[in-house]
Amino acid sequence: MSNLFLNIKVDFSNPAYILWLIFALTFIIFFRYLIFSLAYHFTFFKVLKQKFSKRFLHNKKLKKKQYRKEIYWSAISGLIFGGVSVLFYFLFVNNYTVIYTDVNAYSLLYIPISIFLFLFLQDTYYYWAHRWMHLPKVYKYFHLVHHKSIHTSAFTAFSFHPLETIMQAIFFPLVVLFLPIHLYAFLAVLGLMTVSATINHGGVEIYPSGKFGNWFQKWIIGASHHDKHHTKFNYNYGLYFTFWDRLMNTEFEVEKKS
Repeated sequence: MSNLFLNIKVDFSNPAYILWLIFALTFIIFFRYLIFSLAYHFTFFKVLKQKFSKRFLHNKKLKKKQYRKEIYWSAISGLIFGGVSVLFYFLFVNNYTVIYTDVNAYSLLYIPISIFLFLFLQDTYYYWAHRWMHLPKVYKYFHLVHHKSIHTSAFTAFSFHPLETIMQAIFFPLVVLFLPIHLYAFLAVLGLMTVSATINHGGVEIYPSGKFGNWFQKWIIGASHHDKHHTKFNYNYGLYFTFWDRLMNTEFEVEKKS
């Protein structure tokens, strides 16, 4: 797969070709989001409804108007992510990044370490950017669109104002300028981002209960944790981990679902 990425020839001097590539990547990114969100929503609210009904975060049925708006904003987010993906590819093929494809370049142990470092850096970046977006003078321009979904759904995951999407997306081509990470590990992080965002906005707590589940949810953000951010507003700013919320006293403890 890495050879496939390296062998694709892109004429970056041709604006028409770049536009075609942006729209092609937008199509892939948006429909990946749409299919995964549909599958997630259908699985837990239709197929497994009886089993997970006690784990639904809200009993109120969401209006179709909210779903349509979330998909609309997500389509725009997909376009922006498509554009940033082209920027990333330009940096990658021209060796501006420190992404590597030779698995022997670093120890195998470094692969999971690099994934954790990537997630920690992204979580740190997002926590502080997220708090900045909640400043009154910034909020309406960047973050209001996302918070219009007070009761979230799987489709809320990428429902952002374009300015917020740019702020989130630009992190990816920047971090790979200095953090060595294998190409497959980087792609795994992108997949994990989609899965995590869907779980956190899905409106149902799927993480385990019991002793292990309580420990897991103490440190890893799930639907219950992020739902409190949408309903309580000034708490639970984290992306993947609760570390920064706990350290900065912005953690709102949630009742664990049995």
